[in-house]
Amino acid sequence: MDKSEKLGLPVLLALLTIFSLLLFLIPAFVIRPFTHQSENGLRLAIAVKRIAPALTMVTLLGVLILSSRLWRSASRWLRTGIVTALTLSVASAAMVRQNYFEWMFHPIASAGFVSANDSHLGDQEMVMAVRIGQEARAYPILQMAYHHILNDTVAEVPIVVTY
Repeated sequence: MDKSEKLGLPVLLALLTIFSLLLFLIPAFVIRPFTHQSENGLRLAIAVKRIAPALTMVTLLGVLILSSRLWRSASRWLRTGIVTALTLSVASAAMVRQNYFEWMFHPIASAGFVSANDSHLGDQEMVMAVRIGQEARAYPILQMAYHHILNDTVAEVPIVVTY
């Protein structure tokens, strides 16, 4: 391996690793709950999320090839960098295949209801209310803000409550 190749390959390894991480971090950063998301930012995040699984595999393959070329003649510090690059690239390739946005929200497995007289809501607490026919439900905003979504049935009609 000549001197220019010896210097260029670690830089290329670092760039591929950073690119792989960005494929995970851009959508994770842009699509955050309770923050403003611009139309262009969301468009970018969704486009990146869509192509990230394929691109992270390509970058991981590149990181593997570069790592194998560098390993034999690598110093202790460079080997640490190679292991770090491999670890981050594998982690990024795995994370882009997860729906990590579901981890941010905690869906309600099954709703439990009490009568209005038995409820313990504060005087200022807001609720979302649904009435279908003679059946009514109220969903406390504070609970929905944490869980974000609830599947329910009111008067035998399936509904989705979201906040």
